[in-house]
Amino acid sequence: MSPRPIATATISFGLVSIPCQLFSSAENSQKVRFNFLSPSGTRVKQQYVDAQTGDQIERRELVKGYQFAKDKYVTFTPEELKALEARATQAIEIVEFVPVDQVERAYIGKTYYLGAGKGGDKAYRLLGAAMKKTGWAALAKYAARGKQYLVLVRPVGDHLVLEQLHYAHEVRDITGLPAGEAELQDAELQLAVQLIEQIASDEFDPGKYEDEVGQRMLEAIEKKVADGAEIEAPAEEEPAAQVIDLMAALRASVEKSGSAEEKSGEQRATGS
Repeated sequence: MSPRPIATATISFGLVSIPCQLFSSAENSQKVRFNFLSPSGTRVKQQYVDAQTGDQIERRELVKGYQFAKDKYVTFTPEELKALEARATQAIEIVEFVPVDQVERAYIGKTYYLGAGKGGDKAYRLLGAAMKKTGWAALAKYAARGKQYLVLVRPVGDHLVLEQLHYAHEVRDITGLPAGEAELQDAELQLAVQLIEQIASDEFDPGKYEDEVGQRMLEAIEKKVADGAEIEAPAEEEPAAQVIDLMAALRASVEKSGSAEEKSGEQRATGS
């Protein structure tokens, strides 16, 4: 079944307008969700209680407020909150182009796919081709769901993706964190590079990996549903010994990785 768009939008820059459709880039079909139950095994429901009086408050009676000082709030009506929201124009307004490799990954939040909308095929493909040729990506403003987002539009193959970015004040500065003050020796660096190269791949293939914990949880749940088997925690692994001699640890890692690589090659050669 073809994916369904979650919204429509229009990319605009200069006098150019490109109708698009937004699609989710991922799904959590295997995610395990647990519900809270009472001791008798029935679902419980959430209740709102006045923190001072203990009285139960119905959801329809709740009002929203902003805390401007300790235990002091200014309240807003739904109409006032609506007036504060950004007007949802569904326009992805490009404000500038930047080198795509200059956008640090720490700024990237959610990712959405952009598909060409009706009548926008030529402009959609032209924008993507131009960005691929220049190595630039588009920084844009996008208003949706009452908020204004900073987004990055970039090409991926023949398509465009939209990445929701964090604003500068939302990203923590990494420079104040400890980075270690030890001096590196050439021999240590060479061994570390050798270890990396032994287990490196030329391409990123996420299909090689699965959510092992999620799969194990689903299997255990299915077994418990079928026969009521009690779930037991696996035996705890012994903690790894503290590394004292870095060079010795690197050499051992290189040798271990090399042996594993040779064994894997032999298995491929024999077809086992």
